[in-house]
Amino acid sequence: MKHPLDQLYATKLQLIAVLAVVLGTTLLLLAHWSSTWGSLMPEWLIALPLGEVGSTIFSTGLLAVFFEYVDRKHGDQRAAERVREAIRHEAPAIRDAVLGSFAFDAETLKGVASDETLDRIATNALGLRVHSQALAQDLYADVRDQVVQATERWHDVKVSVSLAPWSAGPVSGERSMFVATIRWEYRVRPASSSLRFACVADIREYKEMLRDQAVTSVWHFDRSSGLGASDPEVFQLLSFTVDGKDRKIRRTERTGAQVYAVSLGAAADDEVTLAYTYRTLVQRHGHVLYLDLPRPTKGLHVQLDYTGAGIRRVNTLDYFASSRQARVEEAARTADAKTVNVSFDGWVFPRSGVAFVWVLEEELQNVRSSRV
Repeated sequence: MKHPLDQLYATKLQLIAVLAVVLGTTLLLLAHWSSTWGSLMPEWLIALPLGEVGSTIFSTGLLAVFFEYVDRKHGDQRAAERVREAIRHEAPAIRDAVLGSFAFDAETLKGVASDETLDRIATNALGLRVHSQALAQDLYADVRDQVVQATERWHDVKVSVSLAPWSAGPVSGERSMFVATIRWEYRVRPASSSLRFACVADIREYKEMLRDQAVTSVWHFDRSSGLGASDPEVFQLLSFTVDGKDRKIRRTERTGAQVYAVSLGAAADDEVTLAYTYRTLVQRHGHVLYLDLPRPTKGLHVQLDYTGAGIRRVNTLDYFASSRQARVEEAARTADAKTVNVSFDGWVFPRSGVAFVWVLEEELQNVRSSRV
């Protein structure tokens, strides 16, 4: 079946041919009548070259249009072959131009490729660089799940942690605690108009909340301490500000958990500076405090102050998957203040973090006593 455009083209040629033949025949008849009945016809009509014009139009309509119609198929084939030959000849230049445009103009690539296509391009490009398609697929899938699908990106994160003995419990022993006062400050374009903070006792619920993009921070408090995760003494959100302005904090409690919620208001549409402080209990004999980063983070500074906590020394472990190294600075042992500073300028993946591991003064004293 012919294409509608081909049918229209053939109809136009037939119509032109018929009109040209009719017009040419008419002019030839007029030329014949003017030569036979010249005395009866106007002089201006006799002066016109009706015979030549009519012959030309008649020949065009009957012959030229006919040959064009008959030869059109072969003409299309010749034109298509010339196009294919030109494409084959210029294919390397066209390929390099397209790849160059995509490589240096991300907006152009974004405009012509879907998310699935971009994923395939990124995976294939990474596979060529690492010389393993399987490795590239696993690496990119991990980056996509952690970074591409993240709803927020944090910038210039500053965290300050202060450890002090818990005065409401035993000074030492199994249930002795540190009070950790932790303040966060960072810039972000919030993905939600409200933020949630939680403290739970169930380890499965804790792991689920770690993957929940709607939860800003979640803490797990073990029941073995004798306290419940729903106790405000265990965890409490003390303050929350948006660009320096205080926001109201709402608290809900249930068995084995407590949740704090803060509404950001109209400021959630733009990049803002969030700052919040919470207090939590940390078991002294656990010897570790881990700060988790739930979002992709650019630029991180963490300071731990353990002055007066009865800690002899602190070891720092950073879990940053990067070729860069974090900077760790400790206060001199002779200084009155005992602090540790950890800084990292690059991007930090979600679920990365910093761990502080300590050795207690009393533990070293017990070791010395046992040796005497």
